[in-house]
Amino acid sequence: MSRELLEGNFAMAEAAVRAGVEAYFGYPITPQTEVLEWMSHRMPELGRAFLQAESEVAAVNMVYGAACTGARVMSSSSSPGVSLMMEGLSYIAGTEVPCVLIDVVRGGPGLGNIAPSQGDYNQIVHGGGHGDYHPIVLAPASVQEAIDLTVLSFDLAEKYRAITILLADGSIGQMMEPAELPEMRPLRTSRPDWAVTGAEGRDPRFLSSIYLIPEQEEAANMRLVERQYQIARNEIRFKEYFLEDAEIVIVGFGTAGRVSLSAVRTARAEGIRVGLLRPISLNPFPSPQLTELSRQTQSMLVVEMNTGQMLDDVRLAVENHVPVEFYGRPGGMVPYPDEILNEIRRMAHQSIPLGGDPRLRWLQRLNLVKN
Repeated sequence: MSRELLEGNFAMAEAAVRAGVEAYFGYPITPQTEVLEWMSHRMPELGRAFLQAESEVAAVNMVYGAACTGARVMSSSSSPGVSLMMEGLSYIAGTEVPCVLIDVVRGGPGLGNIAPSQGDYNQIVHGGGHGDYHPIVLAPASVQEAIDLTVLSFDLAEKYRAITILLADGSIGQMMEPAELPEMRPLRTSRPDWAVTGAEGRDPRFLSSIYLIPEQEEAANMRLVERQYQIARNEIRFKEYFLEDAEIVIVGFGTAGRVSLSAVRTARAEGIRVGLLRPISLNPFPSPQLTELSRQTQSMLVVEMNTGQMLDDVRLAVENHVPVEFYGRPGGMVPYPDEILNEIRRMAHQSIPLGGDPRLRWLQRLNLVKN
């Protein structure tokens, strides 16, 4: 197949179609509305289910119902819309049925704006809804990666009977790049053996997230946490750039990681030994790789389009072996490569303290907090 110029949102939607999605339920909200728009004509023309719900709350509960039948089902939304879905996502996790959600993140908190952000990291990566569960979370940094991870999301969701979320900031959703779409997969002709498909002629099946007996709820929670460790053993994904001799390691995901790579290449041309680790799976997080890197480098810089949410996971992985610094642009702002380059130059020529609060030092450099 040949590459063509594709917008991120349309590309993710078509990738889901070609991955065999059977039902889509959603509600329009910028900057992901193009996903719903594409599905609104593509799904009916293929004889598949599409419904624009009256709200995000309704959409996620329709996803829940379809997931219980074993159908390949998905939704998409953006930050405040995803917040409304959190109760339904928790029910889906508690019932242990697979589904896919695309979150094209916008500026916040509150209604915020429609500019790209990474402010949903905590609510997506660390569960969001009530109870003990963790979705699989994948973060693309290009349109091609968004396509590939959309297809992968369905496979992972079904492999682990889990929620898989594609966390794409607004830049990825709105940008246009040359990319290649996959071949169309045939729709599945059978349902998994746990699915609710009607009880005629066999023993009825029953799916629920309700465990009124605490010992049974505990057993269900322990089953989820065991599955989480199984996912962590098998599904960590990341990209490495120039890490063989790096004295400074940048850690950034999505657009922040992409912009950081431009800064890294410029710094390398200046003779600064800097590299980049770009997490693709945010859950499971590449903690083992960061722990290993912390034993062979001199310092790390976390770059995010928020005020430091992934930063906490990096610090846990590094275990205070090396100094960690932070640079963030929240509220819908995208960092420029020169901004990150200036941070790299500063770290290359300045002693960085071990420990302390990287956020506080960042705010002090911005003169927002006094020393």
